[in-house]
Amino acid sequence: MYGTWVLVPLNFLKFNFLSAGGDYYGTHVWHWYFSQGFTVMVFTFLPFSLAGIFKSKQWKLSGLIAWCLAIYSLLGHKEFRFVLPVLPIALMFSGYWLATIGGPDKSNGRGKRSPSSHDRCSGKLRLAVLFLAISNIPMAFYMSMVHQRGTEDVMNYLSVEADSEKVKSVLFFTPCHATPYYSSLHRNLPMRFLDCTPSDEKGALDESDQFLVDPAGFATEFAKNWSIPSHIVLFDFQEKLLKDFLALHNFEEIKRFFHAHFKVDRELQASVAVYTLKGQ
Repeated sequence: MYGTWVLVPLNFLKFNFLSAGGDYYGTHVWHWYFSQGFTVMVFTFLPFSLAGIFKSKQWKLSGLIAWCLAIYSLLGHKEFRFVLPVLPIALMFSGYWLATIGGPDKSNGRGKRSPSSHDRCSGKLRLAVLFLAISNIPMAFYMSMVHQRGTEDVMNYLSVEADSEKVKSVLFFTPCHATPYYSSLHRNLPMRFLDCTPSDEKGALDESDQFLVDPAGFATEFAKNWSIPSHIVLFDFQEKLLKDFLALHNFEEIKRFFHAHFKVDRELQASVAVYTLKGQ
């Protein structure tokens, strides 16, 4: 592709709609954006957004949201990030409704409220804002600072260890692209993660899928042609299945990081373990 003209929307159409290439990375039911994906993104703003849509009667903007969700629902492979561009529109409707219950009443043409009406509306607004704050702020802190932080913590740890020249090479026995990789390591060290490049052969499993199906069998075959690494990184679920393999190849655990309290799209990945070659 290098050195040739590329029309991104056309390539997107070919890959996702005409060849269903995105299905290689997993599929969801057709209504996923409506029943789960986008509703989770809007979260507790959802009732306020719906109220704002009907209150404002801005059907073109609300129709844009529906159109975007409908078009992306045609794809088998679905992700939250695909519909992020319309999230601000939904939040705008939520803000509009909050503004109407707290602003002046223009129905009488004078733009004023009676004291009792103003108090009722101010009370509703305060309750709505309090509800949104209580339901969103703790969740924001948890999801950004606690949930699935292990893959970042492990790279920060390896970066510090690499500065002390304690890391020679790293093998990631994890699903592909599970860590920030070199963007957090900042060292020119040999590292290897399991490949998940789409295959031209339909139904063929990539390295990442092969490992998840049979961790011990894959690792045994992989080790026949490897340049033995100084460190191995893996999730606790696969670690349980690779205990014998790690002991056989003289690896021992040196560090463990919390990752998640609950599973998301596969088995629970509660922690990330780091193993090092004995005698390093």
